[in-house]
Amino acid sequence: MKISSAEYATSIAGENSIMSDKSMHVAFLGRSNVGKSSLINLLVEQKNLAKSSTTPGKTKRIYFYLINQGFYFVDLPGYGYAQVSRSRKDLIKRMIEWYVTHEEFGVRKYVLIIDFKVGPTQDDLDYYQLLKDQDKEVIIVANKLDKIKKTHRPKQTQKIIQALSETEIIFFSAKTKQGKEQLIDRIFG
Repeated sequence: MKISSAEYATSIAGENSIMSDKSMHVAFLGRSNVGKSSLINLLVEQKNLAKSSTTPGKTKRIYFYLINQGFYFVDLPGYGYAQVSRSRKDLIKRMIEWYVTHEEFGVRKYVLIIDFKVGPTQDDLDYYQLLKDQDKEVIIVANKLDKIKKTHRPKQTQKIIQALSETEIIFFSAKTKQGKEQLIDRIFG
């Protein structure tokens, strides 16, 4: 499937009428600064549809983008930024858990984005387990492939595969567009 249109729909911080829309959701989640906005913008071929916060850990809303006038890309707040207060971290965690466990939303797929250079953090593994416990369809993307030298990639690839051994991982770079077609195929497959 080709993405032919993408536009901002709304942002929410709790109950909202968009929750009764049974359209498919593809939700993107990952650490602060993992490149969610760049990845979404690459998929929709727009430079500034999804905007990243200038300060990591500041986003406290869930953003909905209407795709092809028929379904939504959903940008969940980034988690795991070390320099935010405990109460902010708890708010982000509650918001993500609320979205994941809320049964009124339409069919959902989740794109869990991890940092290729860093590898899966404990937060990444915890959210991955939450999604699996809720029987959600999860697509793992190891983003920022271009941030590590090619000679070091095989070792890092193995580390990531070992940590997330039971699922396919898409190795991705928003800069070089590596993995874009594979991710689109998985989203629409």
